[in-house]
Amino acid sequence: MPIEWTGSIPDLLLRLDRDRPEPLRAQLERELREAIRAGRLAAGERLPSSRALAQGLGVSRGLVVDCFAQLQAEGYLVTRLGSATRVAPCAPVPAAPRPPAAAEPPRLAADFRPAVPDLASFPRDDWLWALREASRALPDSGLGYLDPYGDAELRAVLSAYLGRVRGAAAEPDRLVVCSGFAQGYRLLLHVLGERGVRRVAVEDPGDSDQRLLAARAGMETVAVPVDEDGLDVAALAATDARAVVLTPAHQCPTGVALAPSRRQALVAWARERDATIIEDDYDAEFRYDRDPVGSLQGLAPGHVAALGTVSKALAPALRLGWILCPPHLVEAVAAEKHLADRGSPGLDQLALALLMRSGRYDRHLRRVRASYARRRDALVTALARHAPGVELRGLAAGFHAVARLPEGPAEQEVVSAARERSVGLYGMSGYRSGREPLGPHGRAELVLGFGNLREDTITRGIATVADLLTAR
Repeated sequence: MPIEWTGSIPDLLLRLDRDRPEPLRAQLERELREAIRAGRLAAGERLPSSRALAQGLGVSRGLVVDCFAQLQAEGYLVTRLGSATRVAPCAPVPAAPRPPAAAEPPRLAADFRPAVPDLASFPRDDWLWALREASRALPDSGLGYLDPYGDAELRAVLSAYLGRVRGAAAEPDRLVVCSGFAQGYRLLLHVLGERGVRRVAVEDPGDSDQRLLAARAGMETVAVPVDEDGLDVAALAATDARAVVLTPAHQCPTGVALAPSRRQALVAWARERDATIIEDDYDAEFRYDRDPVGSLQGLAPGHVAALGTVSKALAPALRLGWILCPPHLVEAVAAEKHLADRGSPGLDQLALALLMRSGRYDRHLRRVRASYARRRDALVTALARHAPGVELRGLAAGFHAVARLPEGPAEQEVVSAARERSVGLYGMSGYRSGREPLGPHGRAELVLGFGNLREDTITRGIATVADLLTAR
């Protein structure tokens, strides 16, 4: 039965309910804490005596005394011999009222957001199987803190996979398991910063998060232009950067691959300057017209730190990735990883190792690679049919492409007008260091992600905004 008590303190209402499974003392403690946090009981305010409060609530005085003692121990109340119990002077101050929550954006009929894989394709059954098997076989000792390098079994499987699929010079003792690209990048920046690197070069256009993460690490970034052959290595050499981060297999966002001559020039630059190349492997496993270009790390394992993840191959929610380090960096990177979080989730690492060793990971990749190829074909077909003036650029790879618009349409106008039609479009300017609305060719560009869209949705989405893309 509910009990309510107001006493003589304005706005103070205490409620206890004998029918609830929660003990009465716990209820009273919670009610008083919330009254103090909300400001209904102000700092320094005198509380009723334990006897009066017990009588008003119909509980024992001992229960109230124990409640006061607990809240005193927690710092909410103060009690002095011969004096009343009061709210502590340092009691919580009521928080400022929250601004009204922003309305949820309307659900888009077609959202061409880049960098989002097909989330519905995540192999749930295979992942659950791998987790069960990993849990069943795991000894009790495996539930403790892990080696900061990561699980030894996963590193062995990864080294074989990277050598076989990506052409990397991979050894297990040079791999550090991390929680996705962002953490791996930050670990590398921290270690390089301790060794005197103050400036890192980034691709322009490129992932803006790379610039933000570098700034958080206390480093300055230098924007290096990207053209049809990838990163301009001559422009890089003209800077004083001693590190560069790039996506050589499938550049984000332009979709080009780093040309062979540029690969050789980049490696020569790193050797001459004793610099570090940070290779973001991004979505390199998804090439539809030929085998993927091999990892840059295989050309210069002493100067390239290769970052890979399962965010695109499986799902971003897993937060699992790896750093294939040059020999002189691996120990420092592992030590930094240990300080950062004591290691990535152990059971997930074991499950991933099982998934890869069993062949289920490769089978999943074959399925989604075929699916992404069909979705890209749907995008090509839809643009050719509904917006023939739009030029689609980038390799037949990954799950985004660049649409170069004909002269006339302004990027932001197209993006805004498309949103009014419930279609999400994203401009290239968000990837440029200067946020210019036009590329060097003087035409607006859109980065169209198709990974998380069905083929019929892609077709309908392009048909809905076709007139915006070709307006003059």
